[in-house]
Order: sequence, then C-alpha cells, then structure tokens
Amino acid sequence: MGRVVVNVITTSNSYWCVNLLRPRFPPCILSHRPTLLRPTSTSLSSKIFSASLAMDDSKAGPIKEMPLGLDSAIEDEYASQSKLLQEFTSISNIDKAWIFKSDDGIGSQAMFSISQPNLLANKRRKSILSTHVSKESNSTVNFRWAPFPVEMTGVSTIVPSPSGSKLFVVRNPENESPSHFEIWGPSQLEKEFHIPQSVHGSVYTDGWFEGVSWNSDETLIAYVAEEPSPSKPTFNDHGYKKGGSIDKDCSSWKGQGDWEEDWGETYAGKRQPALFVINTNSGEVRAVKGIKKSLSVGQVVWAPSTKGVHQYLVFVGWSSDMRKLGIKYCYNRPCGLYAVRAPLYESEANELELKDSSTEDVPVFNLTQNISSAFFPKFSPDGKFLVFLSAKSSVDSGAHSATDSLHRIDWPTDVKLWSSAKIVDVIPVVMCAEDGCFPGLYCSGFCSNPWLSDGCTMIISSFWRSSQVILSVNVLSGEVLRISPADSSFSWNVLTLDGDNIIAVSSSPVNVPQIKYGCIVEKTTKSAAWSWLDVSSPIFKCSEKVRSLLSSLQFSIMKIPVKDVSGSLTEGASKPFEAIFVSSNSKKSDACDPLIVNLHGGPHSVSLSSFSKSLAFLSSIGFSLLIVNYRGSLGFGEEALQSLPGKVGHQDVNDVLTAIDHVIDKGLASPSKITVLGGSHGGFLTTHLIGQAPDKFVAAAVRNPVCNLALMVGTTDIPDWCYVEACGSKGKDSFTEAPSADYLTLFNSKSPISHHSKVKTPTIFLLGAQDLRVPVSNGLQYARALREKGVEVKVIVFPNDVHGIERPQSDFESYLNIGVWFKKYCQ
Repeated sequence: MGRVVVNVITTSNSYWCVNLLRPRFPPCILSHRPTLLRPTSTSLSSKIFSASLAMDDSKAGPIKEMPLGLDSAIEDEYASQSKLLQEFTSISNIDKAWIFKSDDGIGSQAMFSISQPNLLANKRRKSILSTHVSKESNSTVNFRWAPFPVEMTGVSTIVPSPSGSKLFVVRNPENESPSHFEIWGPSQLEKEFHIPQSVHGSVYTDGWFEGVSWNSDETLIAYVAEEPSPSKPTFNDHGYKKGGSIDKDCSSWKGQGDWEEDWGETYAGKRQPALFVINTNSGEVRAVKGIKKSLSVGQVVWAPSTKGVHQYLVFVGWSSDMRKLGIKYCYNRPCGLYAVRAPLYESEANELELKDSSTEDVPVFNLTQNISSAFFPKFSPDGKFLVFLSAKSSVDSGAHSATDSLHRIDWPTDVKLWSSAKIVDVIPVVMCAEDGCFPGLYCSGFCSNPWLSDGCTMIISSFWRSSQVILSVNVLSGEVLRISPADSSFSWNVLTLDGDNIIAVSSSPVNVPQIKYGCIVEKTTKSAAWSWLDVSSPIFKCSEKVRSLLSSLQFSIMKIPVKDVSGSLTEGASKPFEAIFVSSNSKKSDACDPLIVNLHGGPHSVSLSSFSKSLAFLSSIGFSLLIVNYRGSLGFGEEALQSLPGKVGHQDVNDVLTAIDHVIDKGLASPSKITVLGGSHGGFLTTHLIGQAPDKFVAAAVRNPVCNLALMVGTTDIPDWCYVEACGSKGKDSFTEAPSADYLTLFNSKSPISHHSKVKTPTIFLLGAQDLRVPVSNGLQYARALREKGVEVKVIVFPNDVHGIERPQSDFESYLNIGVWFKKYCQ
C-alpha cells in the first residue's frame, strides 16, 4: 500500500516538516516487536496471490490435474476474475479516527485506524496513518499525511486518553497466555502490564459489549473483559483428583465441567462479559463489585466526578436469567443503563493505593427502569446530562431491529436521585414520515466525541431510506437537521470531529470512499448551512484498472410503488419502497447487461448507497445490479418496517418481483438474463423466489440461507426470530423452546423448502460450518433436496466461518465463485 505523499500535501512549500508528519504516538507501539517498523505493503503478497490464482497455462512443467468442479473454460474465467477481485479486495477501509490538539497549537492532528484484507494470512491487516490538519478558511483545508502507515501487529484495540497525551493499547492473547496492556506517551512506552487469565480473559473488542474508558484524571481505565473461567474437575490415572490441579501438571487433565450458555453467533466460547478497572500507575486490576452474575455488562463510561464523592461507572447491562439468546445484530434483547461505584482509591503521597472495600455492600443503580432498552451512553462535555439510544420499538415488538429513539437524563449530583431521574425523549420513534422528511433514527453508534462546542449538539450518522446521512441533533430542544448534502445520493458517515468541524467519509456503489471535511458557513440561520470540502487521501488508493471500471458505471435510487395496496395496510406500508440500480453508463448496443438482484438479510436491515467492494466487483464484470430495499427494511419509518413480520415469504417476495418488473418495464433489464443473490434472510428470499417464480431466474447464489424455519427453530441461537417473522409481533409471546406440531407446520409453510419441488434454477450455496445463526444443516438440506430432483447445485462449505463468511479468504472465494457461476449461466 504505497503512499504518494506529493500528490496529497496541499502546500506552497516543497519541503516537509518532519514534526507535522510524524504519527501522534511513536510507531513502535503498533508493532508486536518494537524494533521493527513495518510499513504496510500489498505489492509482494498481491503478486504471489495473483500468481497462485492465475493458473498459468504455459507449456513449462507437467500437466496438473484440474481442480474439482472446473473445466478449462471455467478455469480461465477463475483466473481472469480472481485477478480483478484481488484488486478490489486490496482497497483499504477506515475503521476509526481520532483528533488531537497539535503540539504547536496550530491546527490539529488526526489518527486513522485502517484495515485491509491480508489474503495470504487470512486475517485483516490493521495499521495507523496520521495527518496534520490545518483549516485556513471555510473553503480550504490542508491534510499533511505521514509518508507511510504503520502496521498494528497483534493489537486488539487502542484508546486515546481524554487529554490525548496517552494511548492505551490492548493485545489479547490467542491462547491461555496473559492479556498485554500498554500505556504509551508521545515518544515512548510508559507502562506495560500482563494480566493473567486468573484475573480475567480477553478484553471485549466486538463493538457491542466492548467498552474501554479512561477516567477524567487519567489514573484509571475501566473496561469489559471475559470473567475468569470457573474451576473444572481434574482427573489423573487414579480417577478424580480432589483439590484440583495446576494447569501445567502433566500427570492430570482438566474435565469439561458444566456447559454454560453463551450469547450465540460470534460469541462461541464467551461466557460472561464483566467489568474491571486498572490503576494506570500500579497496574493493579480490580473486578467491579456489586453486579449480579445474571447481568452481562458492556459499553462502560465514567460518570462525571464530584470532589469528595466516590467515582462511579455507567454501563449497559443485559439480563440473562434463563437462556442467552443470540445478541449479534439483535437489538430486541432487553437492556438498561446501570451505575455502580468504581473500586475505591485514596491519594497518599501522590500515589493511588487501593482501599479495601471487600466487606462493603456496593449498590447498583438501575437508571432506566421505565424503558425496555438503553445503550450507547454518552455524557455531555459538562457532565450535566446523559444521552443514550434505545431500541424499545424492537424489544417491544420482537423484531430483531427497528427504529431507534434517543433519550436524555438530566444528571443529578445526588446519587440517591439517580434511580428516579426522569428520562426525556429527544427523538421519538417515527412511525411514518412525510415525503422528504426525517424518516426516524437508525443509528449504529456514536463516534468517540460527538459533541459540538455548544455542549448540546451531537453529530451522528443515521440511515435515511437507502442512504446514510449525517445529522446534527440538539439534545435539549430535540431539533434534528440533515447536514450532509440533501441533494446527494451518496452515503455519508461521521469519523470524528475537529472542534466544530467534521471529518467524514462519503461513497457510493460506483465511487470509492472519499474523506470530506465539513465546516459550518452560516451559524446565524435556524438551519445552519454546511460546506463540505474534498480531502486528498492515500487511504482508498486503488488500481487504475479499478478506477477505469468504476468510471464506466452509474447508479440511481429508484422509488418502487407498492402493488395491490389494500385498506388493511398502514400509511407507511403503502408508500413506495426503494431499490438501488447500478449499470453501465456507456451501452454499446440495445442489449441489456445481465442483471443481479441483490437482497439484504435481516430482514430488518438495509442496503445502503455506499461502496461495497464485492458488489462493485460484480458490476465491473458486466452485470447490472438491482439492490432491493423491500418493505421491512430499516430507514423507512416504523410502520413500513412492522408491515413485514408475519408476512415473510409473501410480502417481501412480491416486493422483489415488483422491483424486477419495474426495471424490465423501463427497458433496463432483459427478462431472460436475471440472476439473484442473497445471504441469511436474503437467502431466504432468494430460495423463495426460485421456487415461487421458477422461470424468472437463470442462476442463483445464496450465503448461509434460511431455507427451513421448522428445522432452524430447534438449532439456531435466535429461535424467537422464527416465531416473530413467521407469526408477527404476537409470535414474541408464543415463543417456546418446544414448538407444537401446529407451529412446525406453519414454519414449514412459510419456508422456501415448501416450494422446492418447482425449482429449476442452478444454485450455488456458500455455507459457514461454524454458523450458529443459520446452522449449516439448513442450507445443506435444501441443496440436497434440489440435487435429488435434478437441479444443478454447487456447494462450498467454509469450515471455520460463522454466519457472515467474512474471513478474507472465504469472502474472496465466495464472491469469486458467485461471479463465475453467474457468468456461466448468462452467456
């Protein structure tokens, strides 16, 4: 990943200032071996990987046996497509960004955490790239990038301190060894601590339970880690050994002990996230006391401190008295905000020493007793109020995701008033929005500091129909403004704030991400106007071939009228849904390119008008894309979303068929060259479509599809999902671990497998063997049923992948096979 700095530094001077270009923290913190600085580069690995896939048919060497399932024509297609897919795959992503005051007081410094698939290692390569930011006017901003990124080898997460003068680095172990914590200053490692497994397991860095928070004076860090494993029975050649054994005793072995529930998909082997605090001076770690074992914790932050009063932590708690149902992508799990006292320290001789509080009762305060969901807590800069998101519409209806709401608690200084503090609605759930108006809040999180200088305005990203936009929210008045360009069909995402300016990223299905710098140009008007400046960046560098291919594409967002609107539909469910259409902008003939209909999972998620490397690859090999956001998708208001549960396999199927007919009627697609692709619920839709419309599609591809609800309900980590989507919101109360024969019959009738006898479409299955959400048996059963009746089927099982099939090699092979499969049937 080379860096051509000359092209990205906007300055009248031809020399570089080394201090401006140096990373905020020393590069060696990011390498597992401090003596090795490793600028990230993909040139060599790209060549090796391309060479390995090119399958060179030169005459040198002996003739090798053809790989299973390939003939010479397909092999040539594999070689051609794999080279192009590798070029798309190598494009980097920005995962996080932080801003710091510059040492010289002029401008600021930004630090970007970027990632890139490392196909040979089958991991994501992570690195840090720094830049100096100087805003000269509302029309000019200069980003002076460091000449190279620095790879973060073995780093699980990094969290800067509030002042920006320290950096907390976590390195989780890959085995039973200790967790490594490091505290870095601007020029060197200041502290290093090894936390043994007897204290806690790996720190959670999953984006949901994850929480790492410095206190205001930067002496303590609170974080969420796996609770220590309970002791297990020990056996030796005499049988059971009383008193246990040390781990490294070679004359005995550990038994399994009692099985414990986990939180399902992606959390296999994780039992209990718990709260800990480390003293950054001494390295002493203490578990936070008073929290019930039935409460899984996450997203911890420090409450505002008051002199002479104990320090408190605010965290999110998920109760699990009975079974832990899958939590990944599932916002319908009840949760609340709690406050608990942090381990108590007293200052003596300028050092912090732990005061023993083991005999004291530590109360835990439930701050949100009157609301079924509360998460992502954020205190205002002055500490006067606490803001949080809620998925109460999801919890109350049973839908796994739905329209969010935003709330505020005016923070009492008296601890005794916390549990009775009033919850104020800032942004309520929007049921049905007028055309062009705010459709409701769909927010996947906040950046580390979302506040403007007025202390009451948050800058957040939210879905707005088929796009993501940037909003400003006044948490006191409730005013919501769309501040990313209203005339833009691109998707926008906030990375971090630079004072009252915004560093964001913007992209589209045919445009790689572009860093944008937002400035307020009119503060006096009620609706402040924002100016968005382009920022030259080396981060999203791609090959000339990729740029050329993308430049030949165009996209639009189509409004698709609902067919057969009945009086029983709500207003929101009667409004048009949307589809994103990607096509060539330079047609060489009247013939249409073959069409891929792409269907998102969920069903309550959304396909955004943002850049997707895999979809851009498919559109670059000669396909148009129809990316359908059927009713039930996020971003369109709560009424439209809640119209789908109870009607899956019917309403969503009809919406997709309506969208296909829409582009055919407009002359944008040929009815004889239509393929369909979907994963999870998108796979449910795909397999329904090839059964209900067996003559519509020439080929299909599914990734971990839901094919049989009656089979899935007994094996998935989210059996309640089967009830809600098949029966509607009433299914939430009908859920049981032992479904009746009537329910199993209903599940079967709602499933694609009930239509399998009509299927003719050649179908490729991409399945993750470790999938706990839609276990591999679902796809295999359906594939075997199709093969039994003579339908052409191809199955690829990835032995170590979960539901998302996101491991770099698996994702690569998955989309390579999809591209080749569709090409084969669209000749």
